[in-house]
Amino acid sequence: MLQPDSASLLTRGAMLNRDREAGDERLYRDYFAENYVYGSNEFERRFCLSRNVFLHIVNVLENRQGLTTLKKCSAAIRLMAMGESPDTMDDYMRMSEGTTIETLYRLSRGVVETFGDVYLRKPSLHDLQKLYVAHEEQHGFPGMIGSIDCTH
Repeated sequence: MLQPDSASLLTRGAMLNRDREAGDERLYRDYFAENYVYGSNEFERRFCLSRNVFLHIVNVLENRQGLTTLKKCSAAIRLMAMGESPDTMDDYMRMSEGTTIETLYRLSRGVVETFGDVYLRKPSLHDLQKLYVAHEEQHGFPGMIGSIDCTH
């Protein structure tokens, strides 16, 4: 993964008053406050993971990597989950494209460094056997691990 070129990001244009605090407040109220606006189903649809897993990732990375806001993690995970463009974070979360790219890079590195040994490892023989069984039950085709046509 390439690290974003900070110098080119800083010379892009004039700094805008994005009212970042309003973006922080809106995000917190919509997804994380006690009486949040969007429930679990909507959260999982928009972030492609549960709120509990999301908050676990945020807490671990905040302690180990220095990512300090829900907004930064939310933006990066939304980019990965929904395939959005970095400049789309400006409207809702009030984050510049450069900040969003930097955050995505830092979150990706943090996830790999923090969770890689457990979750990003090669599957064991036992893991593969479970995958074979699950795939055959769902699709009716045994032995399709590694086939490009059956990866989803």
